Amino acid sequence: MPAPPAKKLSTWQSLVAALSSWRTASVALQSFSSGLPLGLVWIAIPDWLTKAGVDLRVVGLVTLAQAPWTFKFLWSPLMDRFVPPWLGRRRGWTALAQLALFVTTLALAGVGDHPDTPWIVGALALAIAFSAATQDIAIDAYAVEVLRPDEQAVAVGARTAIYRAAMYLAGGFAITAAGQFSWPLVNAVLAVLYLPLLVITWKSPEPEVPSVAPKSLREAVWFPFLGFLGRHRALEILAFVFFYKFADQLAQTLQRSFLVQMGYSDFDRGVALATVGLFGNLVGVFLGGAMTPFLGLGRALWVFGLLQLVSNLGYVLLAVQTGPERALMYGAMGFETLTSGMGTGAFSVLLLRMTQKRFSATQYALFSSLFGLPRLLAGPICGYLVHAVGWTTFFWSTLAAGIPGLVLLSRFVPIGVREPEFTVEPPHGKPPLTTRELLWRGTVGTVVGVLFGLLMRAGLRALEAAKTGPFDLVAALERLLAPATGKEWLGLLGLLVFGVVCGLFTAAVAAARRGAGAELADAG
Repeated sequence: MPAPPAKKLSTWQSLVAALSSWRTASVALQSFSSGLPLGLVWIAIPDWLTKAGVDLRVVGLVTLAQAPWTFKFLWSPLMDRFVPPWLGRRRGWTALAQLALFVTTLALAGVGDHPDTPWIVGALALAIAFSAATQDIAIDAYAVEVLRPDEQAVAVGARTAIYRAAMYLAGGFAITAAGQFSWPLVNAVLAVLYLPLLVITWKSPEPEVPSVAPKSLREAVWFPFLGFLGRHRALEILAFVFFYKFADQLAQTLQRSFLVQMGYSDFDRGVALATVGLFGNLVGVFLGGAMTPFLGLGRALWVFGLLQLVSNLGYVLLAVQTGPERALMYGAMGFETLTSGMGTGAFSVLLLRMTQKRFSATQYALFSSLFGLPRLLAGPICGYLVHAVGWTTFFWSTLAAGIPGLVLLSRFVPIGVREPEFTVEPPHGKPPLTTRELLWRGTVGTVVGVLFGLLMRAGLRALEAAKTGPFDLVAALERLLAPATGKEWLGLLGLLVFGVVCGLFTAAVAAARRGAGAELADAG
């Protein structure tokens, strides 16, 4: 007799099972290891050097150690292609990165009494950041591969909370503890924390269906583009990734400046940003993750997307007040961060589902970079807009900025559809492109990408300068093409990298439209 079909779990039963899963727990606990180095490099080290009397110009250069988190997608194909000799492809890379973090953080403890050697501190900070970015690639890829669909939403909320807690521990709390004890002791304790995290990585389960690594480095670089772009409406989905949180990112960019100009005290701003805002965001991500299985991912994206868009009305109400209104300010900040967190929770589940397991390191790194791009553009744009039209009109405009994301959402998840489906784009019936034709399209895409990036950077810089002087695009271009500082050289390198990615993307789009990669798009 055939076995009876397995009884389907209810949504509530699935949520309880996900909460008790070792897969979910291992992914969430590994996020603690991601938050520690970020808090140390972003917050603690600049504070330590500044307090020790190191020249601010040197401290500014040391902050360039944050660059690996921006450029981590450059070496993510290596982590898709090569498999360490132990613990598998994802856990093996995670363990190697954690060992490197233990060694480099312990070395930082060795120079804790010598802030007069900032270049050594800067080199160690760079090594920590590179190890941490490598670890993030591996942990994100592991989450894509090991989590079942009904576990993803719960894992997103838990990861965010644990990640933020670790970041606070290695950032703000470390500064306080160093004032009471010493930086060598604090850094040594932070280093030792990686040892139990290594045990968690060792004991974490392998994916139920192991994915096959690319057979060559060429496949590891090229196939992730083809694999996604072969899907139906792939370009619209990528545009959605860019625009879904755009209204939120615009509204949050100048929160501090807005509260200062509206006359709120240091105490009010501190409570709003560090307590109400943080609590609202964490609760929002948890709620978003918990409610997504009940609503379905498609409906959750719609509901939370509309809520996070409407929440900016709270800032409109604040902007029209004639003086500080503490209760209204706390309420507006709390509601906006709560809905923003809910949207982030559902959106993070979407990123996990969009990413193909075989290329999870490269694809997820690229998706997360695209998601973070609007935040980089928002600062100069928002500053210029506020200067030109004022706070009230600016916050009204952020509502309009959220509409494209919802329009794009309707293209692949119409209102009422419970779950998005990623189908394969049928070929257009034309013959495949030759290698020469692909190289030509890739070259054109690279040149256009570099020029576009150059004009965007110059335009934003000219807008920033226009607050106190004339709008001079030519002068901004000349400054970009003649870098004089480490940060400017890094920016120029970023433009070149952006151009190369645009070139790969252009060639992959052309190839996918001719049927290349259809078998990759259909695979997990």
